[in-house]
Amino acid sequence: MTNDASALVGNWNFPTAVRFGVGRISELADACKSLGIARPLLVTDPGLAALPMVADAIRANEAAGLPTGLFSDVQPNPISKNVEDGIKVYREGSHDGVIAFGGGSALDAAKVVAFMAGQTRPMWDFEDVGDNWSRADPDGIAPIVAVPTTSGTGSEVGRAGVITDEANHVKKIIFHPKMMPGVVISDPALTAGLPPHITAATGMDAFIHCFEALCAPGYHPMAEGIAVEGMRLVKDWLPIAVEDGSNLIARANMLSAASMGATAFQKGLGAIHSLAHPVGAVYNTHHGLANAVFMPYVIDFNRDAISERMKRLGRYLGLADASFDGIMQWTLDFRKLLDIPHTAREIGVEDSRLDELAEMAAADPTAGGNPIKVGAADMKKMYEAAMEGRIG
Repeated sequence: MTNDASALVGNWNFPTAVRFGVGRISELADACKSLGIARPLLVTDPGLAALPMVADAIRANEAAGLPTGLFSDVQPNPISKNVEDGIKVYREGSHDGVIAFGGGSALDAAKVVAFMAGQTRPMWDFEDVGDNWSRADPDGIAPIVAVPTTSGTGSEVGRAGVITDEANHVKKIIFHPKMMPGVVISDPALTAGLPPHITAATGMDAFIHCFEALCAPGYHPMAEGIAVEGMRLVKDWLPIAVEDGSNLIARANMLSAASMGATAFQKGLGAIHSLAHPVGAVYNTHHGLANAVFMPYVIDFNRDAISERMKRLGRYLGLADASFDGIMQWTLDFRKLLDIPHTAREIGVEDSRLDELAEMAAADPTAGGNPIKVGAADMKKMYEAAMEGRIG
């Protein structure tokens, strides 16, 4: 607690218009028209592109007088070539807006395609470092309608996209305020077919976005309030969504929690993400799964800085033991319930690469939001603990 009012300073932003509810995908054409889009390009991943929900969306747009193109060459942990190929399709098709349709990878790639469609500089010139975003021509950024089909990243309400630089195996964040989608259609029915293991991994991603936002330094009580309620929703509803994917109440609450996480983490992220990003870039590991694996080891590392917050969080979540140790035990039990691996070794991380990964983690932009200052040596300690499954 500070007694210095000069520390209570912040710049706050809240996200876009969201049309939330079962069946709201029927409003896709209207959402496009509301942004002045007449020839949208729907960007998604190959798996979704083969499903009826995408064909139905395109057909409905066509019936509403909106000819809609399709680009689906987006891999998990999208790479720069995916974006470049999408830009080419966008320009050759004379499109005037993007429908970002899918999970975090598809949404991130789609948003960066929309951002880069009217730019002349290379994409890496806009990496989220300093004021690089100001180099962009804002008039060249295409409008975006976002349609999330997973409940994890919350990318639908974000102003950035994470793209892997495949030449260097490094995840980079491309940011611009106008990358924020103009309209979001959050239809829980679109998430109902998500397999249990993906439901679990994406749900843990949403929880960790909220958790790291709560723990990040800085003054942002609105983000913290959103974060704790987002965590409660995941605690209460993720096990149900994993057990019964057709439960639309559970799916709706998880879809809300995902958007809440991405709203909250404008306050900051931390070393959980710093450790997970290099693993995703090097091993192509699912981002939410990597976050879930590293979570308890980072909590343990941050103990001295977050113990008081954990007491408040434990009370809000209704834990019998509302303490740091209670949060830690609940975290371990929750991961086990969801079949999350306990060690980094189980997701393919190699001892021989820990020094390299630790350097990458220390350089990751999320490292600056950790409640305790961290460098490469600290990152390696956390990686070693995660390899051994060692807490405390």
